[in-house]
This record gives sequence, structure tokens and C-alpha cells, in this order.
Amino acid sequence: MFDLVPEDGYEVRRIQPYQATKTYLCPGCNRDIPPGLGHMVAVPSDAPDLRRHWHYGCWQARHRRMPRG
Repeated sequence: MFDLVPEDGYEVRRIQPYQATKTYLCPGCNRDIPPGLGHMVAVPSDAPDLRRHWHYGCWQARHRRMPRG
């Protein structure tokens, strides 16, 4: 299991598989996070409406690669 790595200015939360009821687009790899897949969400402290759902591995690698898009 991945440890969530916090980042200044963000609240990071683990989303359990039973909580994942919608499809989200991961900004790290630009691929779907399907319903039922555990993942994490990063919520900017100053703009909670801009929260993004990430695969664990994409969040871990976010500073080592450029986002796809």
C-alpha cells in the first residue's frame, strides 16, 4: 500500500474502493480511474473546488515527470 505523501498547500486523502463510485481522470497520466478502484484525492487548501483524483503511483511520481495532456 502506498503512503500518501503530503504537499504544502494540499490536503491529501485516501479514497477506499467502496468509496470510489464515479470515474475520474487522473491528471498525472490522463487515464481513467474507474469506479471501485482505490486512489487518492488532492485538495488545494486555498481552492477546494479544484480537487483532483490521482492514482497512487501518479501522485508519487508527480515531480519526476510532466503531466500528460
